Amino acid sequence: MMNPLLATDALPNYDLIKPEHAEDAVHTQIIANRAEIEKLLASPSVTFEGLVKPFEVLQHRLSQIFAPISHLNAVANTAPLREAYAKCIGLLTAYHTEVGQHTGLAAAYAHIFSTQKLTLSAAEQRIVMNAIRDFRLAGIELAAAERNRFGTIMQALARSQSLFEEHVLDATRAWSFHATDSTQISGLPPHIIDQAQRAATAAGKPGWLFYLDQPTYVAAVTHADSRALRKLFYEAWVTRASDTGPHSPSYDNGPLLTEILTLRHEAATLLGFSNYAELSLATKMAKNTDEVLTFLRDMAAKYLPTARVEFATLSAFAGFAIEAWDVAYYSDKLQQKEHNISEEALRPWFPLTRVLPGLFQIIEKLYGVSITERSGVCVWDPTVRYFAVADSSGTEIGGLYADFYARQGKRAGAWMSEITVRKQIFGSLTIPVANVVCNFTLPAPQASALLTHSEVVTLFHEFGHALHHLLTTVDYPSIAGINGVPWDAVELPSQLMEQWAWRAECLPLISGHVDTGEPLSEAVLTDLLATRRFQAGLASVRQLEFALFDFVIHSQPAAPKTTDSIYGLLESVRSDISVVPSCPFNRFAHSFMHIFSGGYAAGYYSYKWAEVLSADVFAAFMERGIFDTITAKRFLASTLSQGGACDQMEAFVAFRGHRPDGNYLLRQDGVSV
Repeated sequence: MMNPLLATDALPNYDLIKPEHAEDAVHTQIIANRAEIEKLLASPSVTFEGLVKPFEVLQHRLSQIFAPISHLNAVANTAPLREAYAKCIGLLTAYHTEVGQHTGLAAAYAHIFSTQKLTLSAAEQRIVMNAIRDFRLAGIELAAAERNRFGTIMQALARSQSLFEEHVLDATRAWSFHATDSTQISGLPPHIIDQAQRAATAAGKPGWLFYLDQPTYVAAVTHADSRALRKLFYEAWVTRASDTGPHSPSYDNGPLLTEILTLRHEAATLLGFSNYAELSLATKMAKNTDEVLTFLRDMAAKYLPTARVEFATLSAFAGFAIEAWDVAYYSDKLQQKEHNISEEALRPWFPLTRVLPGLFQIIEKLYGVSITERSGVCVWDPTVRYFAVADSSGTEIGGLYADFYARQGKRAGAWMSEITVRKQIFGSLTIPVANVVCNFTLPAPQASALLTHSEVVTLFHEFGHALHHLLTTVDYPSIAGINGVPWDAVELPSQLMEQWAWRAECLPLISGHVDTGEPLSEAVLTDLLATRRFQAGLASVRQLEFALFDFVIHSQPAAPKTTDSIYGLLESVRSDISVVPSCPFNRFAHSFMHIFSGGYAAGYYSYKWAEVLSADVFAAFMERGIFDTITAKRFLASTLSQGGACDQMEAFVAFRGHRPDGNYLLRQDGVSV
């Protein structure tokens, strides 16, 4: 029987995919790619048509094979799958390092650029220029011994980063809290209590069994009347995979923190950079480390006065010196007092059955595409849904899987990932397919999931990423969708899409009482919109704290040698910009997957930078109307459809007529400019 992962001409057959298929499929395709690359290079005439196009096809097929493996590892993690995934990562790291250091391939791309540049389109030139840059960043110019060492570092990094994420997942999954006294859980939302009761029953226990999934954690620190319970959950969350707190020491990521930072620093210096931050910026919009640090510190200086006032107001409202585990609880209470709004109380007005069709309607109004659910598609969990995306003529241009609910074995957070990237080469078209993943609370059987407005914003954010992936018109996979887009520009479409979740014109489309369909009253609608600026300063300095820590730790002249030195750097950042006091047991870095196992190393600043971009871009919509199709078509043409085929700053300036202006964001957040 053929390995189902090798059948890339259709959607993945998740019913047939087994962990044992993963390594075999990846290994088989890598062998085929190696042989084909040598055949292509053996041609007497090396051209874009004869080399680059076939190479794009090869890389695309390998990506298609690995995408379901990577995705399942994140959403349906098991021990056998984890082992298979790790083996695939080893194979792929070795292959990509080998390709990146292939002198024949590098010479061929350089030849094509020097001899054919004037005959290539702008997108084709960018593919070749990106490849030449990436050869250099893979160590092509190093001496043989250094090239070998670079390859060893890449392998070690891949293993360490994968293990880092596994430890966080395992520590999260292993923790639970069993309550038998109803007074312990006073204040928790009914849907969280019901879920915990079902979990206890399934485990053969009385009372309520709570796990550390993200919705439960957020509910506990936001709504539990028991301060002890809030601290219990907070400590469990901020000490995951660390040497403190209630977790097994076998999950401690401390040694991996220093190992990852040391390996990254060595890789950067081998390539001639002073630190890893410089290496990271080689593929981003920002030109140098000073530019990023100046941006972050300038934004911090502007938000700090507002944040300090907000925290003082919150402490005065609470009536005592609050700690980190009190902030969300008293913030919720203060928001109710000031704006007469409770996120939990509004859940019935945001059933997913209303939010999702409304979101689709907004997307159709803007970009002329329709999103329709399709049944009969094979999925990895019964709650997963599949949607076909069609243009205004009814032609299917893409598809997406939606995996909305938290469960054991699924990574926390929300994200968009790819199953297939658009490709149209040699007359063969492959349409893009995306995954949209969230971690909402699973509703009771036959009931609709009820979202907070914050979760609605998260959903809009991830669909913004999906639109970037799905609406591309670029034919070459390496620069289609979000591929080839600098990491500090990739959050623009997602941050932009959030804007519509905050508009009075849109809220009636995405809200209506789950039982009656009753719309939000004008008064509630006004109050909800007013909450957008509520504690905007506190939220921003927290985000800037993460971004500065990430960038500072990766721009050191030498990698930190101990976890104490890592947390020393974190504390130095906190002393400059943090408003909420940190507690001694906090081990935030131990579970900071964005930068230690994800793609945001020395790039977490991208979130704040993208907020600047999105507020500026959205101003163009507000000038003509938020559903103005001319503005939407211009943004589609300049950014969403172009993917990595264009210079992102040039595209922004072409759309807006000026370089990004941070004052749009500050005004949006109610901060003095």
